[in-house]
Amino acid sequence: MIPAILPTYNRAPLAFTHGNGSWLVAEDGARYLDLAAGIAVNALGHAHPALVETLAAQAGKLWHTSNLYQIPEQQALAERLVEATFADTVFFTNSGTEACELAVKMARKYWHEAGQPERTDIITFEGAFHGRSSAAIAAAGSEKMTKGFGPLLPGFVHVPFGDHDALTAAISDTVGAILIEPVQGEGGIRPVPDQCLKGLRDLCDSHGILLIFDEVQCGIGRTGRLFAHEWAGVTPDIMMVAKGIGGGFPLGAVLATEAVGQAMSTGTHGSTYGGNPLGCAIGAKVMEIVGEEAFLADVRRKAGLLRQRLEGLVASHPDVFEEVRGSGLMLGLKCKVANTEVAAAGHAAHILTVPAADNVLRLLPALTISDDEIGEAVLRLDRAATSLKATQPA
Repeated sequence: MIPAILPTYNRAPLAFTHGNGSWLVAEDGARYLDLAAGIAVNALGHAHPALVETLAAQAGKLWHTSNLYQIPEQQALAERLVEATFADTVFFTNSGTEACELAVKMARKYWHEAGQPERTDIITFEGAFHGRSSAAIAAAGSEKMTKGFGPLLPGFVHVPFGDHDALTAAISDTVGAILIEPVQGEGGIRPVPDQCLKGLRDLCDSHGILLIFDEVQCGIGRTGRLFAHEWAGVTPDIMMVAKGIGGGFPLGAVLATEAVGQAMSTGTHGSTYGGNPLGCAIGAKVMEIVGEEAFLADVRRKAGLLRQRLEGLVASHPDVFEEVRGSGLMLGLKCKVANTEVAAAGHAAHILTVPAADNVLRLLPALTISDDEIGEAVLRLDRAATSLKATQPA
């Protein structure tokens, strides 16, 4: 008999009752150090006082009215995002998947309005993850994502990650955009080098192609800048945002330049819940906190500390770990044993991590994690690795 919850998740045998900062408390009272952060969602940790206060205050006034009316909280968050980024305009969604859907629509509508409706193809990269909607799985293209869900939405050209020759060969008169994560998350914490992001921008400019960045997982301070692409000194034409922007509340957005945004006229897109007063009030508070340079500088400092400690961990357990990869507080441990086994050993050591592709274990702590908690995290990972070595055959 099928369970009440559709069985699409392989869940760990853990359930939590409450959390505070970087800690979660399980039903049996055990405390877990959370280096998953809801898969990079809880940017400010659990029950952050400023977010709790903002949520309670807004919940007592107004949750939802729909986009039939003006929403001051939405306007305020949009203006904050425009001021802080390359963008001239913003559309709010509830998730990264919805942001992907709009980004695809926006790119194609841009070329339709420009009198080149044949430019519908979007180049994407092996290992990408852009969500689980029809457009998002077609964009990723992997068998794991697409098997059994055909026919797939056409118009995506897949190239190997890091293969510059294949990328250049994929350019044609029907290509309208390139879509890429500055740091692949689900794909195994694979950063795109700054020079490659610059090369992508130059390639797009030389061919008149739109550049779309998916910063759903790597954005909102995760790499030590507000958005990961800032490290390369380039800007996209369209950007997808979600996860951390709501600090745990479902919120996403698509940011775009004026030239692209002008293609989307009244009635070309919409959302019932997107940009509701409650979500936007929380998003504005997240942006207020994370957008401060002092906050981001501290993220960069803590990222350096965590990486240094993890390099020592890898050196201490060469039979378990191969390398540290990633940027900021979006780090991965490339494993030599199954990453799911390492994650399970972490559960026994009361630390939470996230498996990813390429046998990588993702470490995505709250941006507010303390130095002491970083030290404790590495101690618990060391304990997990030691327990694994004890179970390995001689």
